[in-house]
Amino acid sequence: MVHRVRLPERDARAVPLPAAIDDLLRQRLALHGITQLWSHQAEMFARARSGHHTIAATGTASGKSLAYQLPVLDAILRDDATFVLYLAPTKALAHDQLRSLRAFRLPAVRAAAIDGDTPTGDRDAIRRTANVLLTNPDLLHYSLLTDHRRWATLLHRLAYVVVDEAHTARGVFGSHVALVLRRLRRLAAHYGSEPTWLFASATIGNPAEHASRLVGLDVAAVTDDGAPRGARDVAIWQPPQDADGTRASTLTEAARLLAAFVTAGVRTLVFAQSRKAAEVITLIARDRLAGRHGDDGAPLGRRLATYRAGYLADDRRELERRLREGDLLGVAATDALELGIDVSGLDAVVLAGWPGTSASFWQRVGRAGRHGAPAVAVLVARDDPIDQFFVSAPDELLTREPEDAIIDPANPYLLAPHLRCACQELGLTADEAHAMFGPTAATHLRDDADSGVLRVRDERYLWVGRKRAAAAINLRSTSDRRIRIVERDTGQVIGDVDEPRAHHQVHQGANYLHQGRQFLVDELDLDQGIAFVDEPPTAPPRTRPRHDTDVAITWVRNERAFGAVRVVFGAVRVTTQVTGFDVLADDDTVVDRVDLSLPPVTLDTMASWYVLPDDILRTLGLRPPQLAGTLHAAEHVAIGMLGLIALCDRWDLGGLSTVRHPDTGNATVFIYDAAPGGAGLSERAHARFGEHQHLAWQRVADCSCPRGCPSCIQSPKCGNGNEPLDKAGARELLAHLVAAAGTGGTTPSTT
Repeated sequence: MVHRVRLPERDARAVPLPAAIDDLLRQRLALHGITQLWSHQAEMFARARSGHHTIAATGTASGKSLAYQLPVLDAILRDDATFVLYLAPTKALAHDQLRSLRAFRLPAVRAAAIDGDTPTGDRDAIRRTANVLLTNPDLLHYSLLTDHRRWATLLHRLAYVVVDEAHTARGVFGSHVALVLRRLRRLAAHYGSEPTWLFASATIGNPAEHASRLVGLDVAAVTDDGAPRGARDVAIWQPPQDADGTRASTLTEAARLLAAFVTAGVRTLVFAQSRKAAEVITLIARDRLAGRHGDDGAPLGRRLATYRAGYLADDRRELERRLREGDLLGVAATDALELGIDVSGLDAVVLAGWPGTSASFWQRVGRAGRHGAPAVAVLVARDDPIDQFFVSAPDELLTREPEDAIIDPANPYLLAPHLRCACQELGLTADEAHAMFGPTAATHLRDDADSGVLRVRDERYLWVGRKRAAAAINLRSTSDRRIRIVERDTGQVIGDVDEPRAHHQVHQGANYLHQGRQFLVDELDLDQGIAFVDEPPTAPPRTRPRHDTDVAITWVRNERAFGAVRVVFGAVRVTTQVTGFDVLADDDTVVDRVDLSLPPVTLDTMASWYVLPDDILRTLGLRPPQLAGTLHAAEHVAIGMLGLIALCDRWDLGGLSTVRHPDTGNATVFIYDAAPGGAGLSERAHARFGEHQHLAWQRVADCSCPRGCPSCIQSPKCGNGNEPLDKAGARELLAHLVAAAGTGGTTPSTT
């Protein structure tokens, strides 16, 4: 344990129940032991009742659900014809909220959840009877908006729209959601309603800005948290190193902590980064608990479980019940338990690696110690730049400002398909498109009309296709084409993957993991859209793809100069070709190299890049033999650290470094969004260039390794096998960039 701090308990700031609350609702609240509100709940109630669009961005277990439930329940009790639409990012959360609403036992409140699994007959009944509909953005996009005439009565009565866990609507998914919400606004107006929009979010850096961009309206933020909080110990756990410098497994260390807590009777939740990791942690912890029994004589291993996506709904509900009632002492989970599902009563949370954002970190930490009880949270660090950044600068874990949530609804690759959906739902004029979808929307409409995708009648653009326009959009993907993964022996489809990712993940010879099973990819048929896999009798070796990447500058949007360094933001075309793969031993050494013949994949996206004139390189003493490794290392660490500025991880980004780029004529380092049209991340890197490079320099400077490691400059997604890399050169270069940008804080030394 390399760091530990106690966060003191915090007293509640309570206020009386508002006098305006309906008497029956007041009685039901009293039955639940609620006779007063926390200050932020009362503020949310007052704003919502006055028709002000509002986002509550307060801590986990601060009662955000009640903050938006009160105004909508009060409105329904005054007029049960009021209709409320609740949107959650997951089915599980929508059903959890449904149980919460029904617990009030208010006869006028007819709440129902609907998702892709709901039978058609049940949907018809819900349309006829419900005045609170709980669903997700996917069903809103594919069904409700497309079939809006069936929902006309409810849309006419729409008074509130609640968007829960709004911080999860970021990146490409968040940009899709923003466009879906604009389409909903347009149809609601068509049927004569102007709903009040209420959002709930984890703590992020830009709650009001983010909610406003999601819905296209001005949204105010409630951020002053009035809920009580018990004392909490937060610790950082560094897995030990062997004599050769190899660090112990994060999963093993997390499992050791889980077993220790369970042995002591401490109810514990471990968050893992993947389904497989959660299963592995449970298995290791059970092995460590073998032969140990609880006070009731039952084996402690039986009081452990794994919770992740992929389980049947009934199984998930049973696990949630056992966790709530205390039957389970330990659970290893994916982020499926990060969101607002009620699993109160936990004593400890263990994080098997930094979850990617401060918002997720505090969401997970807040799972323990609910209702004012004391708790403990432990971050088990991985060999990753951000994890090791917090090991070396632990105060940053508690004091740094939360990251911003970034979306880009103007992304042409997303905007154009959603405009086609809007045209199919209801004819769209150029002026309406500009007002609702932004200044570039009219251009997309004209282009689609010129190509025959749309037609114009009475100045309205109309959809001409026979298929639903919505079918061409996957809200949770950057590609509309999926490669199915098929088990050859059984013909069973076990999963799918975006076509661009398929080249890296399911190429011939790849090791593909699915629910703890290891498959070997036998064939990738891009024409048919199928990857055939087999399950060999013994585990296949691990593989790592190799690829070549070229970046061509398309156009420049913004350029700044920091001394002689040019920092640019603009559009690029990225061409990537998987050329083969490496077969890896257990210690990650390459034991074989296999060549592949796959077609190149192009990506038109946005990027930030900096250009280094030759005189700077000479001043820094960076000569050609060292320069390539210097630029490559600086690129890697910058990508790894961007997650401290924007809600993202390194898989949302790509990069390229080159000693002499043909479009700039100089040494150049690119960071680009790994999504068609961009996701706003590289733009944030450009806008906060100095801060970003300072974080990168600090990570390299603080890492004690001699030549570079996964904690600083090595990347798990490098297509060149992390060669070449030069840590010393990267430190010199990053120090110069920070000094040139004139950032505050520590002035890097170039010695």
